[in-house]
Amino acid sequence: MKNSICAFLALLLSILNLSGQKDGWKITSEKVEKYTGIVTANGRIGILPEDKPFKTKSIILNNVYDKESPLGVSKILLGINFANLDVEIDGEEINGNNISGWSQTLDMKTAGFTTNFTFKDKARVSYTIYTLRNVQYSGYIDVVIEPLKDITIKTTGVITTPDEYHSPNSTFRILQDLETTMPVLQTVAESRMGKHVVATSATFIWHAINSTREHQRPELKHEQVSAYDNRLSFKKTLKKGEKFEFAWTGAVCTTQDFDDPQTESERFVIFNLLTPSTDLLGQHKKLWEELWEGDIIIEGNVQDQLDVRLALYHLYAFSRGDSDLSIAPMGLSSQNYNGHIFWDTELWMFPPLLMLNQDIARSLMNYRSDRLDKAKEKAINFGYKGAMFPWESDDTGEEATPAWALTGTFEHHITADVAIAFWNYYRVSKDKDWLKSKGYPLMKEVADYWVSRSTKNDDGSYSIKNVVGANEFAPNVNDNAFTNGSAITALQYATEAAKEVGEIANPKWNKVASKIRILKFPDGTTREHASYDGEIIKQADVNLLTYPLNIVNDEATVVKDLKYYEPKLSPEGPAMGQSVFAVIYARLGDAKEAYRLFRRSYEPNKRPPFGALAEAATSDNPYFATGAGGMLQVVLFGFGGLDITEEGIVQKNPILPKEWKSLTLKGIGPKRKTYTIK
Repeated sequence: MKNSICAFLALLLSILNLSGQKDGWKITSEKVEKYTGIVTANGRIGILPEDKPFKTKSIILNNVYDKESPLGVSKILLGINFANLDVEIDGEEINGNNISGWSQTLDMKTAGFTTNFTFKDKARVSYTIYTLRNVQYSGYIDVVIEPLKDITIKTTGVITTPDEYHSPNSTFRILQDLETTMPVLQTVAESRMGKHVVATSATFIWHAINSTREHQRPELKHEQVSAYDNRLSFKKTLKKGEKFEFAWTGAVCTTQDFDDPQTESERFVIFNLLTPSTDLLGQHKKLWEELWEGDIIIEGNVQDQLDVRLALYHLYAFSRGDSDLSIAPMGLSSQNYNGHIFWDTELWMFPPLLMLNQDIARSLMNYRSDRLDKAKEKAINFGYKGAMFPWESDDTGEEATPAWALTGTFEHHITADVAIAFWNYYRVSKDKDWLKSKGYPLMKEVADYWVSRSTKNDDGSYSIKNVVGANEFAPNVNDNAFTNGSAITALQYATEAAKEVGEIANPKWNKVASKIRILKFPDGTTREHASYDGEIIKQADVNLLTYPLNIVNDEATVVKDLKYYEPKLSPEGPAMGQSVFAVIYARLGDAKEAYRLFRRSYEPNKRPPFGALAEAATSDNPYFATGAGGMLQVVLFGFGGLDITEEGIVQKNPILPKEWKSLTLKGIGPKRKTYTIK
């Protein structure tokens, strides 16, 4: 009889999970052998859950760096982790071996990550992890335990300090103001090379107990296992059917953002403790509801809807409009690529966000304008004029690429990519005050850089020599197609921006732009660089001249370039190359080829069980926000037909793959327009 009930409950759970996924908002998984977690994040911190009860792998801190080693470059910091619990029932710790009915669900609508399971025949357990959008340095774990018989529980909240930290000071204090008592577990430590002080505080919240009625609270016990393992626990006896709800909340602050991170982390925790949970979580959910006013709705293919929405969820989770920060290739999911900022933001992630959320788009632009002075210093240091942006950027705005990587010294198209994004932001927003104060000053410096960076040839043309292009398999080449094309575009846009703000453009900008070389093979196919002869390429380079640059735009050459370079894409390369080809095919009216390449741009890169994207089919480094940006561009600028022009956002020749019944683009541009393609 008991087995029959369990089987029925399992069937019911799978039906509920399926219905949740069918709405296009929830992704649910049961136990799997190979597990890649999916992050919850709020643009400041990211919490990465595991497939173990009440466990999280890490907390990542945005824009907080220290050197990775004495001779290394900067690396994003792991936070001091407050997001782990140990739970015992009747003296037995809950673990993966004594539970059943395991499932985990990401609800993208509310950015909540829920785990459900049953402990033996004693209790049903559910907990949801929120990285609070409204209280941006904090997280919240909401727990529900439903006893199936009389039980005693012991719950321990743990603050774990990564080994790379130094001199941790782990404490527990009960703060008090009049009759209000506030228990706070805390650890403060120095980052690996001593650049920052990091402070994490945490506490329990019992929803049914007023914080001032201390005599009704379970008794708290503090245990410091080591300076790196700080614990706070309570015990409670529950009757059968007596549902018990509580929360564990924590905050992590650093000297990157606060002069006194220790005290500030306490304030966040106290705020969460003394704010009713319905209000606290309600504010978080409302902010996510506002984010989803910019959305992509696919009818007729649930899996595609989930994949696309998961990509957009990550771009929203990794950013915020009030931060003036950017997005690293792996966002807030890991320390991969040291958490540095690349062209990935401007060329791949920025365009979808520019369509769907101008506040976040402006934040990404402000990240660069805030570091303009460092870019001007770099140009001077290398013998150029204007501003020269680093290939990898961190909090300082200086070059953060490891010295051994030639990209850091020679991949210069990033400087043009930044300026192109700036002009596109203006074309969409029409914010002339921003253009005058931040946009044009940067674009002017970039244009001056490209004039000084170009070399005049004997025939009067200009070359850009000794660069690493978008195809990083070919270092130190001359006249790389994308580098030259992006420089031309940046120079032309600077001239247009000058007119817009009433300034006189430097005549050299247009002169150089009109004479920079774009090389061709004898049959008219665009040549990737001066010495290119058909080698395998890491990612799209030449084809970026068609989209997004619109420099190669006659159909015959566009098709030639597509047919020539697609077979040369390496399977080890990142996903974005396929996305570029997909957009171009869609704009040519070939929905079949566009859809094939759209799926190929991310399907081989999905990792179980939630579909987190790795950088390439052969890699295992999710979540790759750059790839998410690429696939979203296929939907918006390919199938959706959106285009950025001097008149703002327009729609040209949308096309629908036969696999979809309709496509709705919601909340597009400053006027929040809706476009529906059927």
